[in-house]
Amino acid sequence: MPELPEVQMVVNTLAPAIVGRVIHRVNLLRRDILRPEAFNLAGALIGHSVTSVVRRGKRIILRLDDGNRFYIHLGMTGRLTMDSPDAPLLPHTHLVVEFAENQLRFRDPRRFGGIWWLGIDESTDDAKMGPEPLGLRTSRLAKRLARTTRAIKNALLDQSVIAGLGNIYVDESLFKAGIHPLSPANELSADQIAKLNRSIKFTLRKALHHRGSTLRDYFDTNGNPGDFQKLHAVYDRAELPCRKCKTPIERIVMGGRSTHFCPRCQIKK
Repeated sequence: MPELPEVQMVVNTLAPAIVGRVIHRVNLLRRDILRPEAFNLAGALIGHSVTSVVRRGKRIILRLDDGNRFYIHLGMTGRLTMDSPDAPLLPHTHLVVEFAENQLRFRDPRRFGGIWWLGIDESTDDAKMGPEPLGLRTSRLAKRLARTTRAIKNALLDQSVIAGLGNIYVDESLFKAGIHPLSPANELSADQIAKLNRSIKFTLRKALHHRGSTLRDYFDTNGNPGDFQKLHAVYDRAELPCRKCKTPIERIVMGGRSTHFCPRCQIKK
């Protein structure tokens, strides 16, 4: 699933292509990807221009010239592309937003993503979302982790604790911080939390510099892959030697998710 770096790269490549442009036509090919499902998306979009495209957590939020907003979540296999009107429509294309010269297309084979209409009211936008990790103070992270006895890996995956993190960058951040993924979140020391906060920021910034990780489905709006996967220390490297100590990387399943760690560099205390 695309995480903060990948979603940010989509935003960075999508915004220049559509901001300031008027929507001429909307074709919703699968209504079940829209929330609310009965909402008249075409009626709300046609004739309006896009004024901004921003990221919040893993959401891509588009604002219109009338103040209304909607967001797209890529789910596991979702992709946004800019295509010419005469380009073949690929299977699993669920939404086509047409501008004067080209089209924004949303394709999602597994349909874990979708489109959510937000409207103008912003008061409830962040009700279930945690803070952004790149601007998170250590004291605030400590307070949020102190509230849960869950394993730190599961706590960091919870979007109400921190927004934007997922399997890849949690595993990579925990490795850099030297914290075992099964460690109870509320038992981490002040030094561990400070190191974890630094590690999350370092990992995300490095991933952004390398345009995210492309393992299977992720490409930005221009069709470019990321290359941070070449630098992964633990994620998707089960049984390969740790880049630091040469111990084989281990893989376990936590909450149905693959979790990768070095049993020597990340000792559970």
